[in-house]
Amino acid sequence: MKMPKVVKAYCPHCLSHTPHDVERVRKRKASELKQGQRRFRRVTSGYGGFPRPKPEGREKPTKKLALRLRCKTCKKAYPMTGFRTKKFELTE
Repeated sequence: MKMPKVVKAYCPHCLSHTPHDVERVRKRKASELKQGQRRFRRVTSGYGGFPRPKPEGREKPTKKLALRLRCKTCKKAYPMTGFRTKKFELTE
């Protein structure tokens, strides 16, 4: 799917329709201090193997896309509603 880099959308901070930059949200490195990660490290440490079974079945054919809209006037950003697509490309 092709999408323009700049779209005109409603900004909840400006309370009007303004041009927005479309950004792809990238996954950041997971924190080692979160409770789930601490639990995972504790369970997998030492003898005993992996705590959860391998996921059954195949991978989904499409991935859900995470996009962010950033207002060009006030520079505030907010997430766009996600949708599924195989390929994604930002065009001029």
